[in-house]
Amino acid sequence: MSKNKKTSNGTNKTPFIVATIVILAVVGFVFILGSSGGGSSAGSVANIQIKDGIQYVTIAAGGGYSPKVSTAKAGIPTKLIVKTNGSYDCSSSLAIHSIGFQKILPQTGETEIDIGTPVAGVPLRGVCGMGMYSFLINFN
Repeated sequence: MSKNKKTSNGTNKTPFIVATIVILAVVGFVFILGSSGGGSSAGSVANIQIKDGIQYVTIAAGGGYSPKVSTAKAGIPTKLIVKTNGSYDCSSSLAIHSIGFQKILPQTGETEIDIGTPVAGVPLRGVCGMGMYSFLINFN
């Protein structure tokens, strides 16, 4: 007796089952890589610039915040730039409780937020209106 499963019309289901498992594995792998933020959770410096003595930290909002974790310098006047590009989800409603900021961001554009001169060891956390998405800026 054959070990392969046969349908009522006599065709073999094994290749279909194997193909389905492979497709699901590939989709899962791509999803895991995509949700990791491409290493941005380690504190990327690419989103930090200092111009004319002012530090600018840039965060993208839409489907969450990116990067999720940034590391910036303490003791420098700092402005947060939040960029939106067709954002329509709850990440467009931003609250930064430690500085008393709460605003609905434009669907597309840049919002500049003066966060003052941060102190080393005191992080800044932003959160969406529903509490689903957040970002963290550590200051050293």
